[in-house]
Order: sequence, then C-alpha cells, then structure tokens
Amino acid sequence: MANLQIKGMSDDFYAQIKELAGSESRSISQQVLFMTKEYLLKKQQVQAAKMPAQALLELSGAWEDSRTPEEIIGDLKKSRKNSAAAREVF
Repeated sequence: MANLQIKGMSDDFYAQIKELAGSESRSISQQVLFMTKEYLLKKQQVQAAKMPAQALLELSGAWEDSRTPEEIIGDLKKSRKNSAAAREVF
C-alpha cells in the first residue's frame, strides 16, 4: 500500500482538515483519503454527464427531408390559414 506525504500545506488548511476529521470520527490521514476519493468520484461523474445541449440533440433526433429549404418554406406558407384577426394586426 502506498504512502503519501504532503508538503507545503498551510497551518490553517491543516487545522480545517483536522477539525473536519474529528467531527467525522476519522484520523487526518483517513479524512484526506476520504476527501480525495470523493473528489475523484465526483469528477468522473461530471465528466460522464452529458452537457444539456448534447442531451437535447439526442432527444430531438435528426431532421431528414429530401426537399430543398425553398420547398419546405413554400409548403409551410401554403399550409397557413389567413384569419380576420391576423389581417387586422398586420
């Protein structure tokens, strides 16, 4: 089993870890190991999570149509119905 020595840690940071370790009934070494494992697990979960845009693209699927953009626009315009309310506004 490997050992790790940490150099350059400020006294304030060490005191915070020591206080946290005591409140969770762990030794300082156990606390540092616990926090390191927790950090690495969360990092893996974040990396594995999909970005919102990627999830949306996967849900929406691909647009497949053999018509040209002009044909699609023409079909959309033909399918619209004029109404008296719309004519009053425009």
